[in-house]
Amino acid sequence: MVRNYFHLHLVSDATGETLIAVSRAAAAQYESVSAIEHVYPLVRSEAQLARVLAEIESSPGVVLYTLVEPEWQEKLENFCRELGCPCLSVLQPVLSLFQSYLGQVSATKPGAQHVLNTEYFRRIDAMNYTLLHDDGQMGGDLDSADVILVGISRTSKTPTSIYLANRGIKTANIPLVPNIALPPELENAKKPLIVGLIASPDRIVQIRQNRLLSLRADDETSYVDPAAVADEVAQSRRLCARKGWPVIDVTRRSIEETAASILDLLRDHRMKFIAT
Repeated sequence: MVRNYFHLHLVSDATGETLIAVSRAAAAQYESVSAIEHVYPLVRSEAQLARVLAEIESSPGVVLYTLVEPEWQEKLENFCRELGCPCLSVLQPVLSLFQSYLGQVSATKPGAQHVLNTEYFRRIDAMNYTLLHDDGQMGGDLDSADVILVGISRTSKTPTSIYLANRGIKTANIPLVPNIALPPELENAKKPLIVGLIASPDRIVQIRQNRLLSLRADDETSYVDPAAVADEVAQSRRLCARKGWPVIDVTRRSIEETAASILDLLRDHRMKFIAT
């Protein structure tokens, strides 16, 4: 497949995370085209904007922005119009919808979503908890978790935990190891949602083989034996069924998709507590 490229300019008066997420979600729909990203975060002065305009002029392409200062919006859009570059405010349609519904004009406050509020500190607290409770560490306060992930080795427990922590969800993860009993704290945990993560034996063997290769370790071990791995998967399924824990197959899921499913389960789990 021949791959085409285009320049994509992302101009923000904040961190640029919103633009990056939106633009990549859109670009992913075009398999034969790749974006050459030019990211300009924290554009908050005339001099910074001037440098951005010079970059756009030297590498014309699509321009997306999240500038809240009307004067800078107008200057950027006029410049792109003269240059013949498509230019779009990613937030403006959403702000217009909010304004229409709420009957209020939005505040022109750059980076307003990044203020140090309660939500911010909740995320930091969740991240600290999650890092301390990775891979079965510090199991003494598992009941303080929002979510506990269980699964055999290489089922994406740690990256999923980190992703959830970044959403403010305190997440612990516990490895399921053959012939090793579950920690009593997990058996006694009542408050957290406990979710089992599984994957196909073939996928787990592949990931484990790559892991051993990167460590230059001996691969003559049950760790990558297909029959042993299949038995591990079957045992983890039986354990979750016996405990009544929901199971998510991560074989063909991204971390984001797995986390989204867990968040749906967590909403239902919390509603049960509210109902009682």
